[in-house]
Amino acid sequence: MPNIHPISRWKAAGLHLLISVFVAILAGSLIYFVWYPPPYFKVAGGNNLMLLIMGVDVVVGPLLTLTIFKAGKKGLRFDLTVIALLQITAFCYGLRVIALARPVFVVAAVDRFVLVAANDLDDKDLAQGSQPEFATRSWTGPRLVGAVPPKEGDEGFDSIVSALAGKDVEKYPKYYVPYEQVSAALLARSLPLTQIMKKSTDGARRVEHFLAVHSADVADYRALPLPGRVASYTMLVSAKTGQPVTALDIDPW
Repeated sequence: MPNIHPISRWKAAGLHLLISVFVAILAGSLIYFVWYPPPYFKVAGGNNLMLLIMGVDVVVGPLLTLTIFKAGKKGLRFDLTVIALLQITAFCYGLRVIALARPVFVVAAVDRFVLVAANDLDDKDLAQGSQPEFATRSWTGPRLVGAVPPKEGDEGFDSIVSALAGKDVEKYPKYYVPYEQVSAALLARSLPLTQIMKKSTDGARRVEHFLAVHSADVADYRALPLPGRVASYTMLVSAKTGQPVTALDIDPW
């Protein structure tokens, strides 16, 4: 191991900070572009989760190094090793929490979209997915699907009871279908953008900005609710195809 005695505490903390920032950029890119791709980063509460991991990795570790580092100090190598191990452990724990909460499905259910996280699904329910792609948790962003609950018989009754208990149809992959099978029905229940724009001045500005950027008309898109982890958003879908385009930070209710 190279001699660290000539290094000042500020230089040591700065080096620690550079390494931490590099690791944070790699982790942040994975989280933002792969696990929580736009627009689902904000919807899934990615901001708070990112602060957790960045706070530990970028702030706490280098501060501890700055506090304890002293050239020639007895046991300095041991102290730095402990800090590194604690930081790695905390970082891995935070990354695991973020991975477990990553969105794996965007489910079109009746009259809204629902973002389903990896830890929202029970393994036994996931194994009953009606198609192979509905029976696994995605690691590359949420898969767009529809959900059609049973309406008759014992299964229909059980579905209602389960929904009343807080476990609705979007958490049962056995009811998933390709999105194209529900897009027309979903469009029929969607709202015109003009109705969303009437709810608030800020919401109207967001819609107008989106339309201006895309050189589109207000009739080109429709709106549906997208409940988020912290707040509700409005999902814009193509009025022609029913395909979701983006989520705006507008309360649709």
